[in-house]
Formats: sequence, C-alpha cells, structure tokens
Amino acid sequence: MGFKKLEPIKGGIVGCAVCGYKPDYADMNMRIAVGFGMAVLTKDGEVIFSEDNRNWEDCMTVAEAEELAAADPDHDWRIHLLGPLSEVMYQRHDVGKWALVKKGLGFA
Repeated sequence: MGFKKLEPIKGGIVGCAVCGYKPDYADMNMRIAVGFGMAVLTKDGEVIFSEDNRNWEDCMTVAEAEELAAADPDHDWRIHLLGPLSEVMYQRHDVGKWALVKKGLGFA
C-alpha cells in the first residue's frame, strides 16, 4: 500500500443541524451527490466521478465506488462532499469500509 490511511473521526451533525447527520462510515446506498456544491470520487487525487449537475438518481453510489476500488485497492480512494454548510470526506479503509476522515462547515 503506497498511501497513508487518514485517522477516522466521529460523525455527527456537520455544519448546520438541517444538513443532517454524517455517519462514521459511509452507507453503501449513499449517493455521491450534494446537489449544490461539489461531489467527487477520487483515486490518488485524480477525479474518477463527479456529480456535474447530474440528476440525483444518475449519481454514483458508494457501493458502485466500492466496486471500482475493490478491483484496484492499492490506491487512495476518497469521496469528497462539499455543500452549503456541510463538508465531509470519506476514505476507503477496507472492503466496504469508507471511513469519515474530514468534516467541516462547507460554504455559504
């Protein structure tokens, strides 16, 4: 493994209470989407998937990202979600385990 696994952090309310609860590990059914902002899947910093104004149902799920990552596991896979009043980043730590590694206030 040629990358550093970041320290997992606890989930909870991120940004404002309206933005919702962010879990310690990403749910496999979660869409890589924020609607307004930026949502991407990266591999070693290179964008593999971007929400890019797609409809919600057309956005990749974490399960689909896991399928890609499982086929090429020796890389730093991350999901970045940056929206109004909420920012989170998940990093793949093991099979089916995308750990919360960053949270912030997003933008407004």
